[in-house]
Amino acid sequence: MNAPLTRLVLTVAASLLLMAAAVSRTFSNPVLAEDVPDPSIVRVGSGYYAYSTNAAEKTVPVYRSSDLVHWKAAGDALPALPSWASAGFTWAPDVMKVRGGYALYFTARHTESGRQCIGVAFAAQPKGPFVSRSPKPLVCQVKLGGSIDASGFTDQNGKQYLYWKSDGNCCALKTGLWVQPLGPDGLTLTGTPRDLIDNGQPWEGNLIEAPFVYRHADQYYLFYSAAAWDSASYAVGYAVGPSPTGPFRKSAANPLLKTAGNVAGPGGEGVITDARNQAWMYYHAWSASAIGYPSGQRALYLSRLEWKGAAPVVKPGGTPQTAPVTP
Repeated sequence: MNAPLTRLVLTVAASLLLMAAAVSRTFSNPVLAEDVPDPSIVRVGSGYYAYSTNAAEKTVPVYRSSDLVHWKAAGDALPALPSWASAGFTWAPDVMKVRGGYALYFTARHTESGRQCIGVAFAAQPKGPFVSRSPKPLVCQVKLGGSIDASGFTDQNGKQYLYWKSDGNCCALKTGLWVQPLGPDGLTLTGTPRDLIDNGQPWEGNLIEAPFVYRHADQYYLFYSAAAWDSASYAVGYAVGPSPTGPFRKSAANPLLKTAGNVAGPGGEGVITDARNQAWMYYHAWSASAIGYPSGQRALYLSRLEWKGAAPVVKPGGTPQTAPVTP
C-alpha cells in the first residue's frame, strides 16, 4: 500500500473511532458532586468554565472542563470584592463574553443598605481574576428588597441584555424578574429596567428567581426557578416571548423540571450547547436523602434539553445517559 493511501485509511479509521466514541460515551449525574449552588457555565473555545455561589472559602469558585462532564477546580474568579460590598454573601455569578474580554455579574451584600445587590467585574480571560472598581452596584432596587441573580444574554444581532430578580421575598413583597439593555461594553446599563413576570402560579410559592433567557426558533424562552430553594418543592419553570424584553407568558405546563427520584429541588438553571449544538440544561440539585444545609449540598447536574413542538422538555436523571459531544 502506498503512503498516501495508507494515510487515507488511517485517517478514515481514526474518524470512525472518534465517531463511535462520541456515540457510545455516557455519563451519570451529578457531573460535579460538590456544593456548586447557582451555577453558570460559559463555553470558551474547546472548553467550558463553571462558576458558583461562594463556597469552599472562595468568593466565586471557578471550575474547568473539556466535556461538560469532568470538572476540575480552577481557583477563585473574584478574589476581591468592590468597596460597596461586604464579604460572605456573594451569590449566583454569571459570566458573558463582552467587548475585550468577559463580564462577571455577581450578587453581593450592599454594606450601606444591608440588601443584596448586583455588581459587575471584568477580566480579559474567563478564569479571571475579575476586577470590579465601581464604587456602587450596577443594580440595587433597595425599595423592592434588593436585586439578585443577574444573567446576561446576547441576541443574534449582538445586542446584550441583563436579567435579574427583585428580592422582595426578603421582606414580604412580591418578587419579579427584570430586564434592561446593556451598553456596548457589557459593563453598563442603558435605557430603563422592565418588569417581565412576577410570582403568581401556585407552585411558585413566594418567589421566582434565577432568570435565564435562551432563543429557540425565533422565540425567547425565559427559564426561572421558584419555591423554597432549600426544599424538594424548588423547581424550574419557563415563559415565552417574541423578543428579549417580552412580553413573556408563563407556560401552563409549569414546572418544567422538578423533583424526581433522587434528584431533589432542581434549580439555578442555565443552558449550554455542545459541539453538535445540542442544548443541555445545567442546574443544581440536592440528593433526596440530604436536602438542605448542613447535611446536604447542591451538586451540579446536566440534562439534555429537547423540544416537543414549541415546548421544551427536560428530564432529570442520575442513570447513565449519552454524553455531550466534545468541541
